[in-house]
Amino acid sequence: MNNTENKNKDSWAIGGGILLGLGVGFFFLDQSALYFVGSMIAGLGFGLVLSSVLSKFK
Repeated sequence: MNNTENKNKDSWAIGGGILLGLGVGFFFLDQSALYFVGSMIAGLGFGLVLSSVLSKFK
């Protein structure tokens, strides 16, 4: 059961990071589409880092 809970936290962290990058990307969309894509990639990276930090706290 604990392994399932950790996978759920990881999925929520990665998904939340992508949504955060998507939200920030909409502010930069009128400047350049590459800023939009870059902010989504940065959000993905933030979610991956957050999921690795959360996995330390079992």
